[in-house]
Amino acid sequence: MSLLRSFKETLKPCCNSSSFSQPSLSQQPPLPSVINQRKPPKSSLSRQLQRLEHDYLPSTQECHFGNPKFSLPQLKNDAHMHGQQDDDDHQEEAEEEEVKEFGRAELGRVQFEDTGPYEPLVLSSDGEFPIIQVPAYINCRLLAHQREGVKFLYMLYKSNHGGILGDDMGLGKTIQTIAFLAAVYGKDEEYGDSRVLKENQLGQKGPVLIICPTSVICNWKCEFSRWAPFNVSLYHGSSCELILEKLQANGVEVLVTSFDTFRIHGNLLSEIKWEIVVVDEAHRLKNEKSKFYSACLEIKTRRRIGLTGTIMQNKIMELFNLFDWAAPGSLGTREHFREFYDEPLKHGQRATAPERFVRVAGERKQHLVAVLHKYMLRRTKEETIGQLMLGKEDNVVFCAMSELQKRVYQRMLQLPDVQCLINKDLPCSCGSPLAQVECCKRIVPKGIIWPYLHRGSPEGCDSCPFCLVLPCLVKLQQISNHLELIKPNPRDEPDKQRKDAEFASAVFGPDIDIVGGNAPSKSFMDLSDTRYCGKMRALEKLMSSWALMGDKILLFSYSVRMLDILEKFLIRKGFCFSRLDGSTPTNMRQSLVDEFNSSPSKQVFLISTRAGGLGLNLVSANRVVIFDPNWNPAQDLQAQDRSFRFGQRRHVVVFRLLAAGSLEELVYSRQVYKQQLSNIAVSGKMEKRYFEGVQV
Repeated sequence: MSLLRSFKETLKPCCNSSSFSQPSLSQQPPLPSVINQRKPPKSSLSRQLQRLEHDYLPSTQECHFGNPKFSLPQLKNDAHMHGQQDDDDHQEEAEEEEVKEFGRAELGRVQFEDTGPYEPLVLSSDGEFPIIQVPAYINCRLLAHQREGVKFLYMLYKSNHGGILGDDMGLGKTIQTIAFLAAVYGKDEEYGDSRVLKENQLGQKGPVLIICPTSVICNWKCEFSRWAPFNVSLYHGSSCELILEKLQANGVEVLVTSFDTFRIHGNLLSEIKWEIVVVDEAHRLKNEKSKFYSACLEIKTRRRIGLTGTIMQNKIMELFNLFDWAAPGSLGTREHFREFYDEPLKHGQRATAPERFVRVAGERKQHLVAVLHKYMLRRTKEETIGQLMLGKEDNVVFCAMSELQKRVYQRMLQLPDVQCLINKDLPCSCGSPLAQVECCKRIVPKGIIWPYLHRGSPEGCDSCPFCLVLPCLVKLQQISNHLELIKPNPRDEPDKQRKDAEFASAVFGPDIDIVGGNAPSKSFMDLSDTRYCGKMRALEKLMSSWALMGDKILLFSYSVRMLDILEKFLIRKGFCFSRLDGSTPTNMRQSLVDEFNSSPSKQVFLISTRAGGLGLNLVSANRVVIFDPNWNPAQDLQAQDRSFRFGQRRHVVVFRLLAAGSLEELVYSRQVYKQQLSNIAVSGKMEKRYFEGVQV
């Protein structure tokens, strides 16, 4: 009773307060870890009050963003929030920093509200038996948009077909899926076995298969343990045979496996009759020619659910592949989709498209969106939790390359291999009416890159000289990021190392002594030096200012060698950091994330875009740096949203570093083009027609 009286007393000053001001962002405390590890509430009132006191009590003496209904007695000590203390307690008042809210004019009203009453969420229709409902201990912790997502998933399940939950990254697709499964499998009891578990043991319900990236396998199991009493097993690593035997003996309710494991063992797992199959980060199903896609098509169930925040990444045809797996036949045949949707939408978006093309594209766009919405639920952060977050600012930073980088870049452009591509459409010098690419310059025997690619076929290949495009683009991007990247990689085969050494000597030219030769540098001081790298010079200035402000930083790169260089740079500058890349063991990744979120001393998290761009929850960071842009815009967006997701209580600022005057400007323009196509096809938005070309 004393706790209840204390809770009532707390409500009074909050309700009577005429204003609820907010301190500056620089004074905000680090995010309490309980936001990401919220525990299901107990059933009694006293236990609910204990949970509230535990979940909403910050680690410091201030509760900056707490809901007034749940404020604790210690808030009476904050004079600037309540205005009820004596003058002696607040002789000086800090000025509040004005920051524009994401989607709103002011940020002072941002509050995390309670999610709902302690009661179940009924999904089944009136009179339907048995009653399907999300247990109260889960429902009371769901946000409004998450309840709608659970209803959508149950509608798909009841209709006996699949679909896509396409919410923005960070809106809780994992939690919505677990809540939906808890309803279907009758996890009504807070502890112990439920009635449907017993039915499942009798074979009346099949198990659930969840396929996800390796980096989030442990996260899925952890979330199940926090939210619902499922029997979860991981089909990954050396214990696969034992888990398979347990599965065949009906001893597993939920099986979690990785993309690579399923691609290898898909023939064994496809023999199981699954009740529901969930593919996390389902955009991995975009390529119909991949072995993973073929393996997923063999799964024996029609209840296929895809979870992805980036439904389309590169091409409109990726939509067909994704939905044809989740709901086969929902978009017709591949040829029909290409002719009716893909071609009209692409050509209607051209800058000089005729009015008729634009009109047809508008009609097909609306028709496609209407069809997709039958099998897809798509919500954005602005629509759902915009009032709960402080917004995200996206900056593209054009970094001037160093003088040495510019000279090396120009020498690269003068190589015979690159000149062949640049002049491919010019008339051939032999006097032939054909273009160079069709005549004498189809092959480049005097080049550096071409001879290595065709070391077994001096006559070239059917794709010549266009087989040079990708290798040349990679080299230009490496020069734009750091000159050390074009030197031989010790992990490569000897032949490739010799070729790379020859290439480095050619592009370094007379500057080869400045960079320490064409062999990989082992000098810590040389690798951590920022003099010859424009991006690292810009990064050095940015991070110096952030360190003084107490910001926490996520630093992404898709190159492991670039991560090695950045790691030496961080050591030299005295930053305390963590690192996660493809070599990080799966069982260690979540502990690294937890340590970074909870430890104030960890200033920087160095992450591989490929390994850490999916599933990680790093809401303690408020600064994100994308060191090198990716041709696929979804890769960069996923990296950004490791920080900008539910639970983030600070304004997130993103910096995408581009080498000015380099190929990376083209990479950025291609990102804009692909994002426009995605907005048109998935959301039905009107986009300005900037580009003339059409992506094949």
